[in-house]
Amino acid sequence: MEKECALYKTLKQKGKVQCLACAHKCVISKDKTGICGVRKNIHGKLYLLVYDKIAAVHVDPIEKKPLYDFLPGTKSFSIGTFGCNFKCDFCQNYDISQFREGYGKILGQSISPEEIVDKAIETKCQSISYTYNEPAIFVELVKEIAILAKKKALKNVLVTNGYFSKESFDFIKDYIDAMNIDLKSFNKEFYTKYCGAKLQPVLDTIKRAYEAGIHIEVTNLVIPDLNDSEEELEKIARFIASIDKKIPWHISRYFPRYKMDKPATPIETLRKAEKIGKKYLKSVYIGNI
Repeated sequence: MEKECALYKTLKQKGKVQCLACAHKCVISKDKTGICGVRKNIHGKLYLLVYDKIAAVHVDPIEKKPLYDFLPGTKSFSIGTFGCNFKCDFCQNYDISQFREGYGKILGQSISPEEIVDKAIETKCQSISYTYNEPAIFVELVKEIAILAKKKALKNVLVTNGYFSKESFDFIKDYIDAMNIDLKSFNKEFYTKYCGAKLQPVLDTIKRAYEAGIHIEVTNLVIPDLNDSEEELEKIARFIASIDKKIPWHISRYFPRYKMDKPATPIETLRKAEKIGKKYLKSVYIGNI
């Protein structure tokens, strides 16, 4: 079942709409989708194709998000859909994130927002995490679930690449308790070449989330020869510290995946990053080892 999106506007050009769910702000012609592949212009209106199509459902430790300083030791009911607004060559969940509507029928479990909240309670989770792919692309569904979850005293968590538009962030911020934001690099060219995106909107989201009082933790997947220089790692640490030295930084080990076959990140590189991070930040964690 498709559902009309809330975050879009119609344009003067015949039949075209502009999506406002993420910083791409795609202009979409009739019968086409945006970059994410799941927000489609149907007869001049924008519809969410994955409203009732959940591609992944798991009960995870909150630390797997990763969130180490938010509800530690608890479980999080975790869901994701098909599609993504990034095209990362090194995507870890490419089987669902890089699926596009044009590849064939969008598959997934049909689970209502009410059922998701009920299942989170049944499995003794204290939160619901919107994860595995990018939640900005199904932000209307996130909000619908999050409103119900809050009424049941459940927390809401976004695991995100941070590519929200200001409109989208304002739409969702009052219902989100924690975010893990993936800062993939501090290099504009990296974002353009390997992710099909821009750096600045991610930095803006990190700042907005902090200013909104949302608990945030930042993750950086360290890839050999691409974003592992001491200069870049120092820039990331200094940027996070400029917002708040107490924001946790997760330094994650890369493994060959999807289109990228570089060797796994050496442990000594991660230790180097950890040492740099601790010059500026209170909490630095190494992951994927």
